[in-house]
Amino acid sequence: MSEHDGDGAADVSTGNGTEPRETTADVAIPELVIISGMSGAGRSTAAKCLEDLGWFVVDNLPPALIPTMVELGARSQGNVARIAVVVDVRGRRFFDNLRESLADLDAKQVTRRIVFLESSDDALVRRFESVRRPHPLQGDGRIVDGIAAERDLLRELRGDADLVIDTSGLNVHELRAKMDAQFAGDEKPELRATVMSFGFKYGLPVDADLVVDMRFLPNPHWVPELRPFTGLNEEVSNYVFNQPGAKEFLDRYTELLQLIAAGYRREGKRYVTVAVGCTGGKHRSVATSEKLAARLSAAGVETVVVHRDLGRE
Repeated sequence: MSEHDGDGAADVSTGNGTEPRETTADVAIPELVIISGMSGAGRSTAAKCLEDLGWFVVDNLPPALIPTMVELGARSQGNVARIAVVVDVRGRRFFDNLRESLADLDAKQVTRRIVFLESSDDALVRRFESVRRPHPLQGDGRIVDGIAAERDLLRELRGDADLVIDTSGLNVHELRAKMDAQFAGDEKPELRATVMSFGFKYGLPVDADLVVDMRFLPNPHWVPELRPFTGLNEEVSNYVFNQPGAKEFLDRYTELLQLIAAGYRREGKRYVTVAVGCTGGKHRSVATSEKLAARLSAAGVETVVVHRDLGRE
């Protein structure tokens, strides 16, 4: 398949029965991936992987609306260059419209791929039983009845798929690796970090992946001239990092985070929250968070800083 590069005029159907609208020469038609397959085979994981790679992802979109979504992407002036749509049996009353939509997209020279997630009956049964949820098509029957009905419904689509991934023996990280291999290209999926300062007296952040305790350093709160300031002030930061062990801690913990970040990337983890705490979340944790975030950014990790409890006192 060759990607349409926008040279010359292109028509994009509205998908609602009206006449196609002519686009201008500088309008780029988005690349499209349609994710489908067996319930329980990993469609949500595949979609999340593409989202992490920068795709605009729409879950459970009726197939008849896919051309409309592509048209909206084409109007975005390049802001939506890649669209992924999840189509599954939850929308089975719309499923008959899929072939018509695909033909429409082909006529408009939309670069599209169909990714089909497959899995064995045994693996699917185990997954549904582990989450104690019924198969969406089993009705009053058994899980295996729903799986059989879904296979029959999706048989033709599976035959048209550009990429079939059998997830029977894959875990979440292995499926992500397969999706990355197909869609990341030469770009390595980036890790995004949030460095959050907090005060222990207000409780641990519930979304923390890693927690750092800076209470091993003297508290600037007990220095009268520093008490009114925060870790954002140079006077406080200098005081904190002139304490014995402070700079060494920052150096070694940065090295540790770089090691952890490399492992997170290999395992398909794209987001990490590092919570840095002190007693009140005002001095030591704030100063350390700022330094740590700067180190991570310099190492190529996309990093944001959040001071949860600053100003709370």
